[in-house]
Order: sequence, then structure tokens, then C-alpha cells
Amino acid sequence: MTETFFDAFTPQEVARISAAGTHLTLPQGWSPIWENTPADKAYVVLAGSVSVRRGGEEVARLGPGDIVGEAAILNRQLRNATIVALTPLELIHLAADAVRSLCEEMPTFRATLDRVAESRLG
Repeated sequence: MTETFFDAFTPQEVARISAAGTHLTLPQGWSPIWENTPADKAYVVLAGSVSVRRGGEEVARLGPGDIVGEAAILNRQLRNATIVALTPLELIHLAADAVRSLCEEMPTFRATLDRVAESRLG
């Protein structure tokens, strides 16, 4: 089985992360994050898949268990990619303040985000 973002956490930590956000669904074709816009939210993908695009070109595909939008929040930068739903999505929406709070309250959350960011460099 492929490791997911949530695999790094205990069931209690998963519950804390989930409670910090809002569960939502988005239709295929929707773009919840746009390149060169302020970093105001991140999403954990629960079901479905997304295309990560820079300058209109796909650079990655992500799916269940992946987090998107976190790097710009942590780095306090504009978004470096657009996310497009390739299928209908089920997500946990995390506002930027929730991401920052989780990083402060849960060292494992911040460490996991740092590992995700490091794995995506290149």
C-alpha cells in the first residue's frame, strides 16, 4: 500500500487534523488553488485525483492521502502551482491559520509537511 499523508500520524492526530478543517466535495474540473495567488488554504485529498500545473503544464498528479497548498502557507509566498480536479473530490479544507496552528501544536504535523515539501523538490 502507498504511504499517505495521514500514515505519519496516530488516530488521535488524524482526528485533530480533520477537526481543524472542513470536509467538502468539489466537482471535476474545479480549481481550488490558483498559481500566483495568496496562500490562504490547503487541502488534504480524501478521494479523487488532482493535476498540479505550473504555467499550464502538468508537473504532478496527486490523490487520496496527499496534501496540497501547504508549502506557500509555510513559506508565506504566492502559490507556485494551480490545482485542477481530474475527478470529483472529497477534501479536508484547512485555512492558513489552521495549518499554522497545527504546526505549532503538533510537531509531527510540521515535520510531515517539511518531508512532503522536500519530496516534491526537484
